[in-house]
This record gives sequence, C-alpha cells and structure tokens, in this order.
Amino acid sequence: MVDILITYGIPAGIIIAKSVFMLVCLLIFVAFALYADRKVWAAVGYRKGPNVVGPFGLLQSFADLAKFMFKELIIPAGANKGVFLIAPLLSTTLALSAWAVIPMADGVVISNINVGILFIFAISSLEVYGIIMAGWASNSKYPFLGALRSAAQMVSYEVSMGFVIVCVLMTVGSLNLSDIVNAQSGGFWNWYFLPHFPMFVIFFISTLAETNRPPFDLPEAEAELVAGYAVEYSSSPYMMMFMAEYVAILALCALTTILFLGGWHAPIDMAPFTWIPPFIWFWAKVIFLFFMFAVIKAIVPRYRYDQLMRLGWKVFLPISLFWVVATASFLVFTGTVPQ
Repeated sequence: MVDILITYGIPAGIIIAKSVFMLVCLLIFVAFALYADRKVWAAVGYRKGPNVVGPFGLLQSFADLAKFMFKELIIPAGANKGVFLIAPLLSTTLALSAWAVIPMADGVVISNINVGILFIFAISSLEVYGIIMAGWASNSKYPFLGALRSAAQMVSYEVSMGFVIVCVLMTVGSLNLSDIVNAQSGGFWNWYFLPHFPMFVIFFISTLAETNRPPFDLPEAEAELVAGYAVEYSSSPYMMMFMAEYVAILALCALTTILFLGGWHAPIDMAPFTWIPPFIWFWAKVIFLFFMFAVIKAIVPRYRYDQLMRLGWKVFLPISLFWVVATASFLVFTGTVPQ
C-alpha cells in the first residue's frame, strides 16, 4: 500500500498542486488582462476607463467578480435548465484545460506531452459546443442565432488554422510544443514568423475569429443580437462565459508565441537579453499579442457575415493550402526535411 502511494500518489499530488497553482495565477492574470483590455479601449476613445475601484482602477475586475457572484441567477422559464447551466461550465473547463500543455519556459509545463499541439487544437475545436449549448438551451431566437453564427465561424477558421499549424510542424518535425520552441532558439532571425510570415498573419487573424473577437464578434453582436448566445445569462454563468473567452484568447496568444515568436527565447541570444528570465520573455510576447487584440477591438469595424465567410473560405484557405504545398516542396528539394 505504501509503495502504491509513493509510486502513484506523490506524482499525482504534485500534478494537482501544479495545476491549482497555475489556475490561480492564470485567473488573476485574466482579471488584469480584462482591466487592460478596457483601459486600451478607453484610451483609443479618449476616455479614462476603469479608474475608481482601487489605485488607477486596478481592482475593478475583482469588484465585478464580487458583483456577479452575489447577483441573482435568473433562468428563463422555457430554458433547458440542465444544459443551460452546464454550457458556461463546459466553456470555462475547456478553456482552462488548454493551458495544461503550454510550456512557459524550458520544463515549466504541467504536461509535456508529445502531441501537445493536437491537444490544444482538439480543445479549441470542442469549445464551440459550450456556445452552441448556451444558445440552444436558452430557448430564444437571438441566442440561437448567435450560437449558429459561432458554430459556422469557428469551424470555418479552424480549417485554415490547421493548415497554418501543419506548415510549422513540417518545418520542425515534431508535435511537441517545447520542441517547436527550441527549434527557434538562437535569435529572432530563427523565429518562424519570418519564413512563414503570411501564415503568421493568417493565424493571428484567425485567432480573432476563433475567439469571437472584433472585428469578427458576430456571435455576440450587440447591434442586432444584444449579447448573442449569452443574452439570457446573468450572474455567475454570464461571468464564466466571458471568462472562458479571455482564457481562450490568452491561450491562443501563447500558442502564437510558441509557433511563431520563439516562445520563451530572447530575441537576441546574448547579454543583456539573456539576463532576463525565459518566463518573462514568454509572457512579454503574450502580453504584446493581447495588446494587439485590444487595439484591433477598438479601431477595426465589424465585418458583415458574408465578408467573414468569404475571408475564411476564399482567401485564407487557398493561401494556407498553397503554403503547405510550398513548404513541403521546399523542404524536399533542399534536403532539409527534419528527421
């Protein structure tokens, strides 16, 4: 019994402790990311944004958390109550699960599995179910329309994202996220955003569509659908729906950093850049990409739905498919196919 406890119990306890610590840190970071998003959006519009609760408004997200926790939960009379309540829980759980395989520095990862990229892609594909369940269970036409928009939008852009990822995987020769980062060591000239720059642009724009962010926020377009699939939600479930959105945004920013921006590696592999801990470099790149998300939200007008579909199927898909063929041909003809 003692041997079994030592063999299985201690490693499991360590993994659980690491998971809880990461989740707590991640949720606190999400609170400040939401604050930063609101401040950037306000600055573009020459407003102050949150500035009352705490110094410079830094505690605004925590005040909003308390407000949502104590507000009354209202469930529509005609809603499917079970599915209605499971949907935000499913969305949040899936969004947080993606962080289990994201390496933030060499060895700093909960599970360094060899198919990490497939795990994240599978999780991002499943996240659409939470939105569909929320829209269907609300038993209202506006949430249902928002859910249908989201299903079509997320599935459409996952196709081109998959081909973009294939280009990077062919270049590296591994599905392990740490291997992808280590293949870009030595300086920013080895980062994959340079040889795969069109794919970097397509992937970044596709992440906007995948997370329903402006200018692709059609599933929750306030002009015609009020709040889209979440219009019937209140209190904690409403908070969980949009917390899942921000967790997913940060996860895709981290994935973009890993695939194209060298992960935790410094832009120049020499002092004083190497004096900064790799963990800091990783999060600096994630924050930069999140800042781009916030700026685009404030300055780019929303696409029409036909424009959204045309961009995904008639522009991004052919370009990414061509780039897969071009990358494979280049690797074969130059004899640089990874072993």
